[in-house]
Amino acid sequence: MSDYVVTGGTGFLGRAVVRRILERDASATVHVLVRPGSVDRLRAFADGAAGGERISPLVGDLEEPGLGIDASALPDVGHVVHLGAVYDLTAGDEQQATNVQGTAAVAALAVLLGATMHHVSSIAVAGDHRGVFTENDFDLGQNFPTPYHRTKFEAEKLVRATPGLTWRVYRPAAVVGDSTTGEIDKIDGPYYLFRLISLLAELPSALPMTVPALGATNIVPVDHVADALVALLHAPDLDGRVFHLVNPRPQPMREIYSALADAAGAPRAVGSIPGSVVTPLLRSTNRHVVAARDAVFENYDIPPVMAEHLTLPTRFDSTLTRAALDEAMGENRSRVPEFRTYAPALWSYWRAHLDPYRARRDDPAGPLVDRHVVITGGSSGIGKASAFAAARKGARVILVARDEEKLTAVVEEIRATGGDAHGYVCDITDDASVAETVPAILRDHHHVDMLVNNAGRSIRRSLTLSTDRLHDFERTMAVNYFGALRLILALLPHMRERKYGHIVNISSASVQSHPPRFAAYVASKSALDAFTSVAASETLADGVSFTTVHMPLVDTPMIAPTGNKNVNKVETPEKAAAMVMRALIEKPKRIDVPTGTAAEWGNLLMPRSKDRVLASYYKAYPDSAAAKGITDTSSWSSGPRAPRKNRREFRMPRVVRRAGRWVPGAHW
Repeated sequence: MSDYVVTGGTGFLGRAVVRRILERDASATVHVLVRPGSVDRLRAFADGAAGGERISPLVGDLEEPGLGIDASALPDVGHVVHLGAVYDLTAGDEQQATNVQGTAAVAALAVLLGATMHHVSSIAVAGDHRGVFTENDFDLGQNFPTPYHRTKFEAEKLVRATPGLTWRVYRPAAVVGDSTTGEIDKIDGPYYLFRLISLLAELPSALPMTVPALGATNIVPVDHVADALVALLHAPDLDGRVFHLVNPRPQPMREIYSALADAAGAPRAVGSIPGSVVTPLLRSTNRHVVAARDAVFENYDIPPVMAEHLTLPTRFDSTLTRAALDEAMGENRSRVPEFRTYAPALWSYWRAHLDPYRARRDDPAGPLVDRHVVITGGSSGIGKASAFAAARKGARVILVARDEEKLTAVVEEIRATGGDAHGYVCDITDDASVAETVPAILRDHHHVDMLVNNAGRSIRRSLTLSTDRLHDFERTMAVNYFGALRLILALLPHMRERKYGHIVNISSASVQSHPPRFAAYVASKSALDAFTSVAASETLADGVSFTTVHMPLVDTPMIAPTGNKNVNKVETPEKAAAMVMRALIEKPKRIDVPTGTAAEWGNLLMPRSKDRVLASYYKAYPDSAAAKGITDTSSWSSGPRAPRKNRREFRMPRVVRRAGRWVPGAHW
């Protein structure tokens, strides 16, 4: 047998066709035209395919003159199968080079080789033709609603008109995944509706649903198309003919919806809305209607161009094709299966592999199980405690810190308890360090689900002692604001691409209460709060959310220099870690302590009174020895102030703490 040249062999339909050619012709070599950048992809496919050793890369390009190959080097080739094209209703005129000029180059190659050209066209050649369109129909004066329709028509016209070319043309309908496995390689055509159906699946399945009676579409599974195409390719005496690889019975949209709804657990259609009500909205040219319609479509990730192409005005007759298949395949000819029989396979595969929002789904074993959580300042304090807490809940914790020795110790300690921990030495105040660390994290772990910006720096010093210490403000901003910002901006493109990410920014209750002597610290944390408020609205549609945790005073090395000036209650790192876990799991807008919320309201309602209270506070608690430059640390305390004798610890009543959940957007 002679060899084959196949274009588009690394595409979804192309791979299915190549597999079947290898199975049918056990001695031939299949030369697959690939761009240089796709050679490895072809080799990976060949390694997993039966007979893959007979797949040979033919390095070239459909858009290059002569395909960019030396045709004289090819052995005896009997068939040139042209699948290479841009199959995309949303694409513009840029597909002209591939779909039309590329087809001309392939036709010229087939003539040069004396081979039969098998041109895979599309039912799109029928354009807006209304009524029946047979295999023998072509130019019936139809118009072409998109560049895709037009280029497929022009490409087929060129094949028909090429002198000396022996050809066969195949027009598939909308090709979906394999009818058994559901496998598909991209979202296109009817798959644009899957996101909407997944949202409807969140409603009770018993809820009655109505579907617009827009008409019918035509869908075929890839395995049926590939089986039919390869059988017709090898059948004798079919040159110069066109074949419709379609479903002989068009499928109404209600039928398609009901099959997918059953697979997804969404409400089934119990009635229809007359098409006369919906069609004018879908095809209106009024700019206000178009803007509103497009906004609705985009909200459900449906390209607006699909508004006019959800159904087909054409009914495709496949009588001659079915007769040819009966003769070529006999009893082995497979009939096009009913959509409802393989819709569950399509849905399952899409949900597992192609749903652009699948990263948002929690593991049934727990909301943090297998989540990749980056925690800065992870070598001590809140970061260390949060890392242990997240690891206990099944997360992969990725710790970032400057001190390699402490970082390594924490990672090893977490691993010793059975947790999954990894450490990266990084200075978040340094552009180069972050630019090196974030790609390394993504390379090693493939994705990041959550980021906890915990690393911080605090300075307690009055303005009187700070007039010649601008660097105090610069240092706090470098860590608390710009350091956090570097990590957010570095990971944001990745999170937006995955349509999922949650960022927890560790702020402070002092941002709400504005205590004296913390101007540098409060300003830096306030800057991060303000950035977060703006960013949250811009990234909401991308699935990236933020939680701001207004931490109380926590017993960490950061507060040690303040010594006995830590006049407020000091919490343990473990309690702070519990707040971080709540931020990661429940994802509230913010988490406050009651005193912080009260201070914020007081600042809003009684600002002058707030100033008077804090002025008294300022006088009562002077600068610490560290703030005054005294280096004797004997009086410093690494924890809270010593309790007074017989003093009872105040605890907010439980009913009050629970009432905090009523505060809009804030959790206590």
